[in-house]
Amino acid sequence: MATLKDLSRHLGISVTQVSRALNDHDDVSDDTKKRVRKAAKQLNYVPNMSARKLVSGRSGVVALVQKNNPDLIEDHNFIETVTNLSIEFSKRGKQFVLHIAPEDADEISVYKRLIGGGALDGFVVHDPANNDPRVEFLTQSEVPFVLHGRTLGDVTYPYFDIDNFQVGYQLTKHLLDLGHRRIAFINGPEGLTYSTFRTQGYAQALQEFGVPFDPDLMFYGRMTEELGLVKTIECNSLSGNFPSAIVAGHVRIAKGIYQAADALGINIPRDLSVVSHDDVVPKLRASAFYPALTVTRSPLRNSWEPLARYLSDFLEGGAIDDLQCVSSFDLVQRHSAIPRG
Repeated sequence: MATLKDLSRHLGISVTQVSRALNDHDDVSDDTKKRVRKAAKQLNYVPNMSARKLVSGRSGVVALVQKNNPDLIEDHNFIETVTNLSIEFSKRGKQFVLHIAPEDADEISVYKRLIGGGALDGFVVHDPANNDPRVEFLTQSEVPFVLHGRTLGDVTYPYFDIDNFQVGYQLTKHLLDLGHRRIAFINGPEGLTYSTFRTQGYAQALQEFGVPFDPDLMFYGRMTEELGLVKTIECNSLSGNFPSAIVAGHVRIAKGIYQAADALGINIPRDLSVVSHDDVVPKLRASAFYPALTVTRSPLRNSWEPLARYLSDFLEGGAIDDLQCVSSFDLVQRHSAIPRG
Protein backbone atom coordinates (compact mmCIF):
# COMPACT_ATOMS: atom_id res chain seq x y z
CA MET A 1 0.00 0.00 0.00
CA ALA A 2 1.44 3.37 -1.04
CA THR A 3 2.24 6.16 1.44
CA LEU A 4 2.46 9.95 1.04
CA LYS A 5 6.23 9.55 0.67
CA ASP A 6 5.73 7.05 -2.14
CA LEU A 7 3.45 9.51 -3.94
CA SER A 8 5.97 12.30 -3.35
CA ARG A 9 8.83 10.29 -4.89
CA HIS A 10 6.65 9.13 -7.80
CA LEU A 11 5.54 12.65 -8.68
CA GLY A 12 8.69 14.55 -7.77
CA ILE A 13 6.91 16.99 -5.47
CA SER A 14 7.00 17.47 -1.71
CA VAL A 15 5.01 15.42 0.77
CA THR A 16 3.33 18.65 1.89
CA GLN A 17 2.14 19.40 -1.65
CA VAL A 18 0.83 15.85 -2.05
CA SER A 19 -1.07 16.10 1.25
CA ARG A 20 -2.56 19.50 0.43
CA ALA A 21 -3.58 18.34 -3.04
CA LEU A 22 -5.37 15.30 -1.63
CA ASN A 23 -7.16 17.53 0.88
CA ASP A 24 -8.26 19.91 -1.90
CA HIS A 25 -6.57 23.03 -0.56
CA ASP A 26 -7.05 26.21 -2.60
CA ASP A 27 -3.31 26.97 -2.79
CA VAL A 28 -2.69 23.87 -4.95
CA SER A 29 -3.36 24.12 -8.69
CA ASP A 30 -6.07 22.02 -10.33
CA ASP A 31 -3.45 20.37 -12.56
CA THR A 32 -1.42 19.27 -9.53
CA LYS A 33 -4.54 17.98 -7.80
CA LYS A 34 -5.42 15.91 -10.86
CA ARG A 35 -1.87 14.50 -11.10
CA VAL A 36 -1.82 13.60 -7.41
CA ARG A 37 -5.24 11.95 -7.46
CA LYS A 38 -4.39 9.98 -10.58
CA ALA A 39 -1.15 8.74 -8.98
CA ALA A 40 -2.94 7.92 -5.72
CA LYS A 41 -5.37 5.75 -7.66
CA GLN A 42 -2.60 4.06 -9.67
CA LEU A 43 -0.51 3.32 -6.58
CA ASN A 44 -3.49 2.28 -4.46
CA TYR A 45 -2.93 5.00 -1.86
CA VAL A 46 -5.26 4.87 1.18
CA PRO A 47 -5.01 7.76 3.68
CA ASN A 48 -3.83 6.95 7.18
CA MET A 49 -6.54 8.46 9.37
CA SER A 50 -4.35 8.79 12.44
CA ALA A 51 -1.66 10.64 10.51
CA ARG A 52 -4.25 12.76 8.76
CA LYS A 53 -5.72 13.88 12.08
CA LEU A 54 -2.27 14.77 13.44
CA VAL A 55 -1.54 16.98 10.42
CA SER A 56 -4.92 18.63 9.84
CA GLY A 57 -6.70 18.23 13.16
CA ARG A 58 -9.41 16.28 11.33
CA SER A 59 -9.84 12.58 10.69
CA GLY A 60 -11.99 12.80 7.56
CA VAL A 61 -14.62 10.63 9.25
CA VAL A 62 -18.25 11.68 9.81
CA ALA A 63 -21.06 9.66 11.34
CA LEU A 64 -24.78 9.16 11.65
CA VAL A 65 -26.19 7.79 14.91
CA GLN A 66 -29.41 5.80 14.66
CA LYS A 67 -31.39 4.18 17.44
CA ASN A 68 -32.60 0.70 16.54
CA ASN A 69 -36.29 0.00 16.06
CA PRO A 70 -38.29 -3.06 14.95
CA ASP A 71 -38.89 -1.65 11.45
CA LEU A 72 -35.38 -0.36 10.76
CA ILE A 73 -34.22 -3.28 8.60
CA GLU A 74 -37.24 -2.76 6.29
CA ASP A 75 -37.14 1.06 6.30
CA HIS A 76 -36.32 1.88 2.68
CA ASN A 77 -35.97 5.59 3.48
CA PHE A 78 -33.27 4.80 6.02
CA ILE A 79 -31.43 2.38 3.72
CA GLU A 80 -31.48 4.98 0.95
CA THR A 81 -30.25 7.62 3.40
CA VAL A 82 -27.25 5.61 4.57
CA THR A 83 -26.29 4.36 1.11
CA ASN A 84 -26.38 7.71 -0.62
CA LEU A 85 -24.80 9.73 2.18
CA SER A 86 -21.89 7.28 2.09
CA ILE A 87 -21.55 7.82 -1.66
CA GLU A 88 -21.68 11.62 -1.40
CA PHE A 89 -19.13 11.82 1.42
CA SER A 90 -16.88 9.41 -0.46
CA LYS A 91 -16.89 11.82 -3.40
CA ARG A 92 -15.50 14.41 -0.99
CA GLY A 93 -12.74 12.17 0.32
CA LYS A 94 -14.49 11.47 3.62
CA GLN A 95 -15.49 8.26 5.32
CA PHE A 96 -19.09 7.96 6.45
CA VAL A 97 -19.87 5.57 9.31
CA LEU A 98 -23.17 4.38 10.76
CA HIS A 99 -23.57 3.79 14.48
CA ILE A 100 -26.65 1.80 15.52
CA ALA A 101 -27.50 2.34 19.18
CA PRO A 102 -29.86 0.11 21.22
CA GLU A 103 -33.51 1.13 21.11
CA ASP A 104 -33.47 2.17 24.78
CA ALA A 105 -30.10 3.97 24.62
CA ASP A 106 -29.57 7.49 25.92
CA GLU A 107 -28.53 9.16 22.66
CA ILE A 108 -26.64 11.98 24.34
CA SER A 109 -24.45 9.44 26.14
CA VAL A 110 -23.82 7.78 22.77
CA TYR A 111 -22.72 11.10 21.25
CA LYS A 112 -20.51 11.87 24.25
CA ARG A 113 -18.75 8.51 23.91
CA LEU A 114 -18.23 8.91 20.17
CA ILE A 115 -16.95 12.47 20.54
CA GLY A 116 -14.67 11.42 23.38
CA GLY A 117 -13.01 8.87 21.13
CA GLY A 118 -11.68 11.72 19.00
CA ALA A 119 -12.10 9.82 15.70
CA LEU A 120 -15.00 11.81 14.25
CA ASP A 121 -15.10 15.24 12.64
CA GLY A 122 -18.87 15.70 12.76
CA PHE A 123 -22.32 14.20 12.41
CA VAL A 124 -25.35 14.00 10.17
CA VAL A 125 -28.47 14.22 12.34
CA HIS A 126 -31.90 13.29 10.99
CA ASP A 127 -35.54 13.04 12.12
CA PRO A 128 -35.24 16.02 14.48
CA ALA A 129 -37.73 16.59 17.29
CA ASN A 130 -39.30 19.98 17.93
CA ASN A 131 -36.75 20.77 20.63
CA ASP A 132 -34.10 18.17 19.89
CA PRO A 133 -31.62 17.39 22.70
CA ARG A 134 -29.04 16.15 20.15
CA VAL A 135 -29.01 19.54 18.43
CA GLU A 136 -28.74 21.36 21.75
CA PHE A 137 -25.89 19.12 22.95
CA LEU A 138 -23.87 19.27 19.73
CA THR A 139 -24.34 23.03 19.46
CA GLN A 140 -23.27 23.66 23.05
CA SER A 141 -20.33 21.26 22.63
CA GLU A 142 -19.30 23.07 19.41
CA VAL A 143 -19.30 19.79 17.50
CA PRO A 144 -19.95 20.24 13.75
CA PHE A 145 -23.14 18.69 12.38
CA VAL A 146 -25.69 19.07 9.60
CA LEU A 147 -29.38 18.45 10.18
CA HIS A 148 -31.74 16.77 7.75
CA GLY A 149 -34.72 18.88 8.74
CA ARG A 150 -35.03 21.69 11.28
CA THR A 151 -35.92 22.19 14.91
CA LEU A 152 -38.38 24.82 16.11
CA GLY A 153 -37.08 28.22 17.21
CA ASP A 154 -33.72 29.71 16.27
CA VAL A 155 -31.81 27.73 13.64
CA THR A 156 -28.05 28.30 14.00
CA TYR A 157 -26.65 25.24 12.23
CA PRO A 158 -26.37 23.85 8.68
CA TYR A 159 -29.50 22.06 7.47
CA PHE A 160 -31.41 20.84 4.44
CA ASP A 161 -35.18 20.55 4.66
CA ILE A 162 -38.33 20.75 2.58
CA ASP A 163 -41.18 23.14 3.34
CA ASN A 164 -43.27 20.76 5.43
CA PHE A 165 -45.72 23.46 6.49
CA GLN A 166 -46.58 23.91 2.82
CA VAL A 167 -46.79 20.12 2.34
CA GLY A 168 -49.58 19.93 4.94
CA TYR A 169 -51.17 23.14 3.71
CA GLN A 170 -51.19 22.38 -0.03
CA LEU A 171 -52.47 18.79 0.32
CA THR A 172 -55.30 19.93 2.60
CA LYS A 173 -56.15 22.99 0.51
CA HIS A 174 -56.34 20.81 -2.60
CA LEU A 175 -59.00 18.67 -0.91
CA LEU A 176 -60.84 21.74 0.41
CA ASP A 177 -60.86 23.23 -3.09
CA LEU A 178 -62.54 20.02 -4.23
CA GLY A 179 -65.33 20.58 -1.70
CA HIS A 180 -64.20 18.22 1.07
CA ARG A 181 -64.77 19.40 4.61
CA ARG A 182 -64.32 16.30 6.79
CA ILE A 183 -60.63 15.58 6.18
CA ALA A 184 -58.53 13.21 8.29
CA PHE A 185 -54.74 13.42 8.49
CA ILE A 186 -52.58 10.34 9.16
CA ASN A 187 -49.24 11.98 9.92
CA GLY A 188 -45.74 10.87 10.92
CA PRO A 189 -44.58 10.51 14.56
CA GLU A 190 -45.86 13.17 16.94
CA GLY A 191 -43.18 15.54 18.19
CA LEU A 192 -40.95 15.35 15.12
CA THR A 193 -40.69 18.73 13.45
CA TYR A 194 -41.75 17.65 9.97
CA SER A 195 -44.95 16.23 11.49
CA THR A 196 -45.47 19.41 13.52
CA PHE A 197 -45.01 21.67 10.49
CA ARG A 198 -47.40 19.52 8.43
CA THR A 199 -50.03 19.63 11.18
CA GLN A 200 -49.70 23.42 11.29
CA GLY A 201 -50.17 23.62 7.52
CA TYR A 202 -53.21 21.33 7.70
CA ALA A 203 -54.74 23.43 10.49
CA GLN A 204 -54.06 26.69 8.61
CA ALA A 205 -55.81 25.44 5.48
CA LEU A 206 -58.84 24.31 7.49
CA GLN A 207 -58.99 27.67 9.25
CA GLU A 208 -58.92 29.60 5.96
CA PHE A 209 -61.96 27.62 4.78
CA GLY A 210 -63.78 28.00 8.10
CA VAL A 211 -63.52 24.30 8.95
CA PRO A 212 -62.96 23.52 12.66
CA PHE A 213 -59.91 21.43 13.57
CA ASP A 214 -61.18 18.05 14.81
CA PRO A 215 -58.61 16.20 16.98
CA ASP A 216 -60.47 12.94 16.34
CA LEU A 217 -59.35 13.17 12.69
CA MET A 218 -55.65 13.76 13.52
CA PHE A 219 -53.42 10.68 13.80
CA TYR A 220 -49.69 10.21 14.38
CA GLY A 221 -47.35 7.25 14.14
CA ARG A 222 -44.42 5.58 12.44
CA MET A 223 -44.96 5.92 8.70
CA THR A 224 -45.91 2.37 7.74
CA GLU A 225 -48.64 0.61 5.79
CA GLU A 226 -49.92 -0.73 9.11
CA LEU A 227 -50.49 2.80 10.41
CA GLY A 228 -52.54 3.72 7.34
CA LEU A 229 -54.55 0.51 7.56
CA VAL A 230 -55.31 0.71 11.29
CA LYS A 231 -56.11 4.43 11.42
CA THR A 232 -58.43 4.24 8.41
CA ILE A 233 -60.35 1.46 10.11
CA GLU A 234 -60.45 3.60 13.27
CA CYS A 235 -61.92 6.43 11.19
CA ASN A 236 -64.64 4.02 10.07
CA SER A 237 -65.55 3.31 13.69
CA LEU A 238 -65.77 6.98 14.74
CA SER A 239 -69.14 8.33 15.75
CA GLY A 240 -70.42 10.61 13.05
CA ASN A 241 -69.60 10.56 9.37
CA PHE A 242 -66.61 8.77 7.90
CA PRO A 243 -64.20 11.36 6.46
CA SER A 244 -64.64 12.11 2.79
CA ALA A 245 -60.88 12.53 2.37
CA ILE A 246 -57.58 11.58 4.04
CA VAL A 247 -54.17 13.23 3.90
CA ALA A 248 -51.33 10.69 4.28
CA GLY A 249 -47.88 11.70 5.53
CA HIS A 250 -46.18 9.19 3.23
CA VAL A 251 -47.03 6.87 0.34
CA ARG A 252 -46.50 3.87 2.63
CA ILE A 253 -49.31 5.20 4.82
CA ALA A 254 -51.39 5.77 1.68
CA LYS A 255 -50.86 2.16 0.66
CA GLY A 256 -52.32 1.06 4.00
CA ILE A 257 -55.27 3.41 3.47
CA TYR A 258 -55.93 1.78 0.10
CA GLN A 259 -55.81 -1.67 1.73
CA ALA A 260 -58.27 -0.62 4.44
CA ALA A 261 -60.63 0.94 1.91
CA ASP A 262 -60.62 -2.28 -0.10
CA ALA A 263 -61.38 -4.34 3.04
CA LEU A 264 -64.18 -1.98 4.06
CA GLY A 265 -65.74 -1.85 0.59
CA ILE A 266 -64.95 1.85 0.23
CA ASN A 267 -64.21 3.05 -3.27
CA ILE A 268 -61.29 5.42 -3.91
CA PRO A 269 -61.97 8.11 -5.08
CA ARG A 270 -65.77 7.89 -5.33
CA ASP A 271 -66.31 7.38 -1.58
CA LEU A 272 -62.93 8.54 -0.25
CA SER A 273 -60.35 10.89 -1.74
CA VAL A 274 -56.72 10.28 -0.72
CA VAL A 275 -53.64 12.49 -1.10
CA SER A 276 -50.13 11.96 0.22
CA HIS A 277 -46.57 13.20 0.43
CA ASP A 278 -44.18 11.27 -1.80
CA ASP A 279 -40.41 10.99 -1.14
CA VAL A 280 -40.15 9.00 -4.41
CA VAL A 281 -39.12 5.78 -2.71
CA PRO A 282 -37.96 2.98 -5.05
CA LYS A 283 -40.51 0.21 -5.64
CA LEU A 284 -43.39 2.31 -4.27
CA ARG A 285 -44.45 4.58 -7.12
CA ALA A 286 -47.45 6.81 -6.43
CA SER A 287 -48.28 6.79 -10.13
CA ALA A 288 -48.70 2.99 -9.98
CA PHE A 289 -51.41 3.08 -7.29
CA TYR A 290 -54.91 2.31 -8.53
CA PRO A 291 -56.24 4.91 -8.80
CA ALA A 292 -52.99 6.88 -9.25
CA LEU A 293 -52.19 8.88 -6.14
CA THR A 294 -52.20 12.68 -5.91
CA VAL A 295 -49.03 13.78 -4.08
CA THR A 296 -46.69 16.52 -3.04
CA ARG A 297 -43.51 15.21 -4.64
CA SER A 298 -39.99 15.85 -3.33
CA PRO A 299 -37.45 13.09 -4.02
CA LEU A 300 -35.50 12.06 -0.94
CA ARG A 301 -32.44 11.66 -3.17
CA ASN A 302 -32.27 15.44 -3.59
CA SER A 303 -31.15 15.72 0.04
CA TRP A 304 -27.94 13.71 0.02
CA GLU A 305 -25.64 15.94 -2.02
CA PRO A 306 -26.42 19.16 -0.11
CA LEU A 307 -26.22 17.41 3.28
CA ALA A 308 -22.74 16.05 2.48
CA ARG A 309 -21.65 19.34 0.93
CA TYR A 310 -22.94 21.48 3.79
CA LEU A 311 -21.17 19.45 6.47
CA SER A 312 -17.96 19.27 4.43
CA ASP A 313 -18.02 23.03 3.82
CA PHE A 314 -18.84 23.73 7.47
CA LEU A 315 -15.78 21.70 8.51
CA GLU A 316 -13.72 23.93 6.21
CA GLY A 317 -15.05 27.09 7.84
CA GLY A 318 -18.03 27.85 5.59
CA ALA A 319 -20.56 30.45 6.73
CA ILE A 320 -23.74 28.94 8.19
CA ASP A 321 -26.01 31.28 6.19
CA ASP A 322 -24.68 29.64 3.01
CA LEU A 323 -25.30 26.14 4.37
CA GLN A 324 -29.07 26.25 4.97
CA CYS A 325 -31.83 25.37 2.53
CA VAL A 326 -35.60 24.91 2.57
CA SER A 327 -36.38 23.13 -0.69
CA SER A 328 -39.62 23.30 -2.64
CA PHE A 329 -41.80 20.44 -3.92
CA ASP A 330 -44.29 19.73 -6.71
CA LEU A 331 -48.01 19.13 -6.31
CA VAL A 332 -48.85 16.31 -8.73
CA GLN A 333 -52.59 15.86 -9.27
CA ARG A 334 -53.74 12.40 -10.29
CA HIS A 335 -56.96 10.41 -9.89
CA SER A 336 -57.16 9.59 -6.16
CA ALA A 337 -58.91 12.86 -5.26
CA ILE A 338 -62.08 14.16 -6.92
CA PRO A 339 -64.72 16.81 -6.13
CA ARG A 340 -66.99 15.99 -3.21
CA GLY A 341 -70.36 14.91 -4.58
